[in-house]
Amino acid sequence: MSDRRAEEEWGVDAAPGDREDAHDLATGVRNYVIGLALAAGLTIASFWVASGTSLIYRPGVPMALAALAVAQMGVHLAFFLHVTTGPDNVNNALALAFGVLIVGIVIAGSLWIMVHLNANMVAPGIMMNMPPQP
Repeated sequence: MSDRRAEEEWGVDAAPGDREDAHDLATGVRNYVIGLALAAGLTIASFWVASGTSLIYRPGVPMALAALAVAQMGVHLAFFLHVTTGPDNVNNALALAFGVLIVGIVIAGSLWIMVHLNANMVAPGIMMNMPPQP
């Protein structure tokens, strides 16, 4: 299948390896090597950011690490798992969206609990001065 026909059939939303010519060994290996290089580069960048580089404002380091993590997940999904939103991957895309929703709910709930738990905690000094309860 030609690239033009694949784009007409699947649109431009096709992962590396989705086209019929991806069955060629050289093309498949090339796509995996590109994915490996991108994943390794993002991993090295994450360690570089976490080690305390002066190029990133210190309070922005967690957001930089989060952005690199999302990029790393995107590389794995596209190059290794071949998950796209193409017509033949609708179930994969829905499962991925549901997983993202669940992870978002867990993170939001955890942050909400931590914020409210901290606000409702008694200070240690006040607790030490409280009389014992019978």
